[in-house]
Amino acid sequence: MRTNIQQIADLEAEQLNQRTLAERIGDRLIAWAGTGTFAVLHVLWFGSWILVNTVGIPGLPRFDPYPFQLLTMIVSLEAIFITIGVLISQNRMARQADRRAHLDLQINLLAEQESTATLRLLGEIAERLGIHPETAAKTEQAALEASTDIKDLVTELDQKLP
Repeated sequence: MRTNIQQIADLEAEQLNQRTLAERIGDRLIAWAGTGTFAVLHVLWFGSWILVNTVGIPGLPRFDPYPFQLLTMIVSLEAIFITIGVLISQNRMARQADRRAHLDLQINLLAEQESTATLRLLGEIAERLGIHPETAAKTEQAALEASTDIKDLVTELDQKLP
């Protein structure tokens, strides 16, 4: 089990090391933007901006009067860059999820092939020992011993799933 855990940890580390510069920047941006500190700083920043430009603070000029066009532009640009960061991170995570799903499928197919081979071997042993299953069990055993055709399964799933 520890070997499996280490292999998974190694795969994860490899994935992180293979990120492009844009993916690394996107991940860092999203990690920062998703914090409480980021939210609090924005509340303070917006509150200060609005306070300075509406009520006024002695010694500070009102540089962006209502309707706060400069603030709107800055916030819009920030939103664009955060959105780009989120999309980059989501694309990377989707590729990683697809890779894991393909690995999962491959392992499941190998396990199915091993189970089928084990059932066939068990059937041969039973036959040599003169053990004969009932007709219903024999039919079920034959179905389990048959190789699984992935294309047939996919076709059947496509037909039956909504």
